[in-house]
Amino acid sequence: MSKPSQPSPSSAPSGDTPLERALDRNETVEQTVKQSGAELFVINAVLKQEIPGSVQTGDVAQALQKTSELEGKIQESAQDLAHVNELLEQEIDERADVERELADTKAALAKAKAK
Repeated sequence: MSKPSQPSPSSAPSGDTPLERALDRNETVEQTVKQSGAELFVINAVLKQEIPGSVQTGDVAQALQKTSELEGKIQESAQDLAHVNELLEQEIDERADVERELADTKAALAKAKAK
């Protein structure tokens, strides 16, 4: 079984601020989690198809059920990460706006002092 591939670091520009770096890392993790969930879905489907129904009892049945539950948890985690990433993007945008306003205010203050 192959290891889930991760987007290359060059696929997204690296951030200058800690929040941007956190967002970059979260996006990488989000993709890995999504891919892992998809791979688990395929594995579980193959196992259910290839293991005869008469064998899908006891521990085997429990293992198949647990992998289905795990698949759901992984998909939910990927959705949660996507939501967190949206919140981080909003925070980054808000901070950039505040920093621009601060720079404009500092420039206006410096201009006023110079007069």
